[in-house]
Amino acid sequence: MPVMKGLLAPQNTFLDTIATRFDGTHSNFILANAQVSKGFPIVYCSDGFCELTGFSRAEVMQKSCACKFLYGPETSESIILSIDDALEERKEFKDEIMFYKKTAVLFWCLLDIVPIKNEKGDVVLFLASFKDITDTKAKAIQEDKREGQYRRRGRVKTGSPFSSTRMRSSTVLYHISGHLHSREKSKIKLNKNVFGDLPALPEYKVADAKKSKFILLHYSTFKAGWDWLILLATFYVAVTVPYNVCFIGDDDDLTRSTTVSDIAVEILFIIDIVFNFRTTYVSKSGQVIFDARQICIHYLTTWFIIDLVAALPFDLLYAFKVSVVSVVHLLKTVRLLRLLRLLQKMDRYSQHSTVVLTLLMSMFALLAHWMACIWYIIGKMEMEANAYNWDIGWLHELGKRLESPYFAIGGVNGTGNGPSIRSVYIASLYFTLSSLTSVGFGNVSANTDAEKIFSVCVMLIGALMHALVFGNVTAIIQRMYSRWSQYHTRTKDLKDFIRVHHLPQSLKQRMLEYFQTTWSVNNGIDCNELLKDFPDELRSDITMHLNKEILELSLFASASRGCLRSLSLHIKTSFCAPGEYLLRQGDALQAIFFVCSGSMEVLKDGMVLAILGKGDLIGANLSLDDRVIKTNADVKALTYCDLQCINLKGLYEVLDLYPEYSHHFVQDIQQDLTYNLREGHETHVSIPPKVKKTFLKGAQWFNPPSL
Repeated sequence: MPVMKGLLAPQNTFLDTIATRFDGTHSNFILANAQVSKGFPIVYCSDGFCELTGFSRAEVMQKSCACKFLYGPETSESIILSIDDALEERKEFKDEIMFYKKTAVLFWCLLDIVPIKNEKGDVVLFLASFKDITDTKAKAIQEDKREGQYRRRGRVKTGSPFSSTRMRSSTVLYHISGHLHSREKSKIKLNKNVFGDLPALPEYKVADAKKSKFILLHYSTFKAGWDWLILLATFYVAVTVPYNVCFIGDDDDLTRSTTVSDIAVEILFIIDIVFNFRTTYVSKSGQVIFDARQICIHYLTTWFIIDLVAALPFDLLYAFKVSVVSVVHLLKTVRLLRLLRLLQKMDRYSQHSTVVLTLLMSMFALLAHWMACIWYIIGKMEMEANAYNWDIGWLHELGKRLESPYFAIGGVNGTGNGPSIRSVYIASLYFTLSSLTSVGFGNVSANTDAEKIFSVCVMLIGALMHALVFGNVTAIIQRMYSRWSQYHTRTKDLKDFIRVHHLPQSLKQRMLEYFQTTWSVNNGIDCNELLKDFPDELRSDITMHLNKEILELSLFASASRGCLRSLSLHIKTSFCAPGEYLLRQGDALQAIFFVCSGSMEVLKDGMVLAILGKGDLIGANLSLDDRVIKTNADVKALTYCDLQCINLKGLYEVLDLYPEYSHHFVQDIQQDLTYNLREGHETHVSIPPKVKKTFLKGAQWFNPPSL
């Protein structure tokens, strides 16, 4: 799968900030358009508001910000007038009011309406939060009655019961709401914590992705080159550490000859840790994370421990004249944990066959090197254990052939005692490679029991390596060739098309980004092409499972199973990238869209009419007679959006086939549509022609469904 760079488009973080401010008890809120002077229609409502009032999002969208659908007989007329005045004057309002749920259940609510400005200082939105204070009011009324009884008994001599109760209730409400309200400044101040003030209400505007000059991009050329340098340093450690432990031992002269390069590698590893604390990464949602704190947390929870252990400066012990060479070499073996990074490299560059082959062959050669070190240690330990009467080991045989035999008394590899370390290492590596790739040739052979046991183990490992490495290489080539041949062919065709038609750079980037993203999502698999050869019975069962999310809507509750099976065959999966338009005003509506993930906005004359998210239904009310529908607004993606669409032509065929369900569908869809796109469909909200401002233009990243 191609590696994605992540989303770098400008971001609108307004809803994320509102979600942070209204976390927990403040998840009940709505957003309304303040630029439409008549009605101030609601463009977004949280899930908490729907749960509090009992109304669905489809019933709330485009209603007045004054929430007249919540009014009832006990609602105060004076407060209603105050709300209307506050909306007309674009000022803040906060008071207690009696509302009615959809089930006609009365509840006390702390209503707080705050105007939201854009970067130009114009009020473009109203944020209205709702706090259920019914329990608090009930307690206040009981305390008021209790104090009234005390007054009648003469126990309370002074003080107004109304003022004391009102003050107590107000204090409790302000405590519950989590912020104090300053009438003089007309702002909302949030509670302070040990880290200072929480952010005030944000402006509703688009902000470019901010990157510090000290932050490295994970896909930059410098970072790629640095990663390969660290990979080479890791291979250096994997080669030198076992070699020094087995062949060098306590030889200070030979050991100190590599001290400079060892310290250089340690410095590289330490610098790499510093770079990783300042390198961006791609989150699970596809967004590039630039925040230094999030980068640090991500690195600390992933590779930091392994990198820290590998970067411990063991070689600095030489600077203090510490004579613990063998111990130091053994401690440095923990650096081999750094090889786990190699798995990450193989996954990252899995689409490059040459890189994968090189890494796998390098791992095979590295394993042969480790086996050679162990082979020498076995021969050396047997010679040291039988120094006076031992002459049958493989080292003795090698010394006789090279006419440099080992002496019967003395240490191994002393001056004039046996072959040189260079010759011994080459012979060890020759034996292990010949054993791993075949059964050996006998010129370097196992003579003792320990050597024979090790030889058997090496041949078994060789058989396993053949199955894992060489077999895996063959499987990778066979499995990936056809798929990536198709990917590269389509990429080349796309680039040739762009070059032949001289498309501008911006359009070229959009085309390439869309192609790479869709390929990453479906790996180049066309579900329709894949399923077309299956029988209709099996294909309908598969499509019902794939599209069960949209088929579980209340809109299809009255449909028979046969109707759902037929309908599922006309449901297709679609994808929309940030900034792309799903529909344009005046287009013929070809399908009804269900948002599976992501966020979209409905625009008309540059004004946001609705913000849509996961679970919303986009389309138009249908008529069995008038089947040509023209859209009345634009629908634009704010984030990467996964959509399921029901083709209208296929939908009408199903409705004609099941006339008993068509009547219910035509009626129910008007209630389930989050936004009606039919041209000529008028709501109670009129849009003045002079309103041309846009307050979400270019927004690319926020997630309303999570609110």
